Amino acid sequence: MTAQEARILIVDDEKDVCDILFRMLKKHGFRPIVANDGEKALEMIRMGMPEIVLLDVMMPGMDGMEVLKRSKKLNPWLPVLMFTAFGGIDGAVQAIKEGADDYLSKPVDTGELVDKLRRALRNRPVAQEDRQPSAPSGDATIMQLHEMMGPSDAISRIISEITLVARSNFSVVIQGETGTGKELVARAIHQASLRCQAPLIPVDCGAIPETLFESELFGHEKGAFTGATAAKPGKFELAQSGTLLLDEIENMPLGSQIKILRATQERNFYRIGGRKPVTVDVRLLVATHEDLSAAVRAGTFSRDLFYRLSEFTIVIPPLRERKEDVIHLSNRFLQATNVELGKDVRGFSEAARQVLSNSNWPGNVRQLRSAVRSAVLRAEEWINPEHLVFEDSTPDDPLVRLEASDLDLNGTSLRELVRRKTTEVERQAISAALRKTGGNKAKAARLLQIDYTTMHAKLKQYGIKIDTADNGGQKE
Repeated sequence: MTAQEARILIVDDEKDVCDILFRMLKKHGFRPIVANDGEKALEMIRMGMPEIVLLDVMMPGMDGMEVLKRSKKLNPWLPVLMFTAFGGIDGAVQAIKEGADDYLSKPVDTGELVDKLRRALRNRPVAQEDRQPSAPSGDATIMQLHEMMGPSDAISRIISEITLVARSNFSVVIQGETGTGKELVARAIHQASLRCQAPLIPVDCGAIPETLFESELFGHEKGAFTGATAAKPGKFELAQSGTLLLDEIENMPLGSQIKILRATQERNFYRIGGRKPVTVDVRLLVATHEDLSAAVRAGTFSRDLFYRLSEFTIVIPPLRERKEDVIHLSNRFLQATNVELGKDVRGFSEAARQVLSNSNWPGNVRQLRSAVRSAVLRAEEWINPEHLVFEDSTPDDPLVRLEASDLDLNGTSLRELVRRKTTEVERQAISAALRKTGGNKAKAARLLQIDYTTMHAKLKQYGIKIDTADNGGQKE
C-alpha cells in the first residue's frame, strides 16, 4: 500500500469539518474514514482500521488528549496528528509529550496537512504491520460503510450492529425501504464473517415465478420435469459454507417458505427428482422493505420461518430521517459523476444544499444518486436548485391525491366518489406492480398480495394490457 492509499481516520465532532477533510484527503488519494467522537474512534483503532489518525483536541465528552493516550495504549506505533482551533505552543508541547507525531492549527492548510501525513507515514516503524494485531479482512468493508452510506449516528449504529453480529452464525433480517442500502449491509456482514472465503449468493425472491421457486432454491436432477435436460444445483448448494441472501423475501410464496424452514433446520434437502439428500451449511440473511412481524399477523408470512430468521434484526432508516447523510452522499455522487463525464462541477450552491437537505427522498439513496447525476449533467460550474429535478412526495402520500377540482360534488354521493377513487388507485397500483415485475402477472399478484385469479379478473375489468403497463396501464 502506498502512503497515498493509506486509511486516514478523521476524528472531530464537527460534521462540516469532517466533510471538508474527507473530500480534501480523498482528492489527494488517501482513503479517509470518519468518527465523530472518541469512543467510535477508539473502536476503529481496536479493529486495526486506520494507518494514521487525524485527531481534534477539543471535543465534548472524551477530548482529543484522552483519545490520544488510549490510542497509544491500543497501538503505540499508530501515527497521530493533532489539530485544533485553539493552537499554541503549550498545546503542541503537551500533545507531543503524550505521543502525537505532529500538531496543526485550524483552519488546516491543505499543503501542510498532506506533507505532514506523508511524513508521518514514511516514518512509521518498519515492523509496525508485524507488531499490531491483524484485523479481519471484512473490517475494512464495514468501516467503508461510512463512506458509502454516510456519517450519521444512524449509520454508526448500523456499523456497530454489523460488527456485533458478523462473526456469529446468526440469521439476520435487514429491514428498510427500497434504496436504503440493504444489500450493502448484507455484503458487509458476509465480508466480516468467518464465511467470507465462501460465496455470498443473492436471490431476488420478487423475480422468480412461483412455479420455479423450488428449482431455483434447491436445484433439480436431469429429467425431473420437461425441459430439465441436465442436473442443476440450486442457490442453497451454490452458497455452500457461505451466505445466502434472500432479497424481497416478503414475495416468497408460503409453500416455499415452509421448504426453506425445513432446509435450514435440518441442514439438508432434496433436489427436484432427487433421491439422495443434499447436506448444506449456509448462513441466511434476508432483506425486506416490510415489517415481517406484521406480515405474520396478516397471514402472508410463515410464523415459524419468521422466528427462525429473526435472530437479529438491523433496521436501516430512510434517507429523510438521516438528513446529515444527504450532503455527504450528494458530494460523493457529484465527484463520481464528474469523473464519468469528464466535467469539473465544483459543488452545490447554498440554495441547492437546502433543497437537498429539506427534501423527503421517497426513493432514498437510489433516487438521490439519480438526481445528483442528472444535475451534474445539466450544470456548468455550480449545481443550483433549477438543476435538481426529482419527485418529492412522501411515501405516506396517497397514490392519488384528492384535489377539489377532481371531485364532482354536484349531487354525487360520498359512496360513489369513494368508489371512483378506489377504482383509480386500484388500477394504478396494478399497473405499477406490472411495471415493477416486467409484466409478470404471477409476481405482480404476489407483490400486491392477491391471488392469480383476482389479478386476471382485475386486468380484464380495467382493460389493462401487459404490453401497455409501462405506459401507466392505459387501455388500448
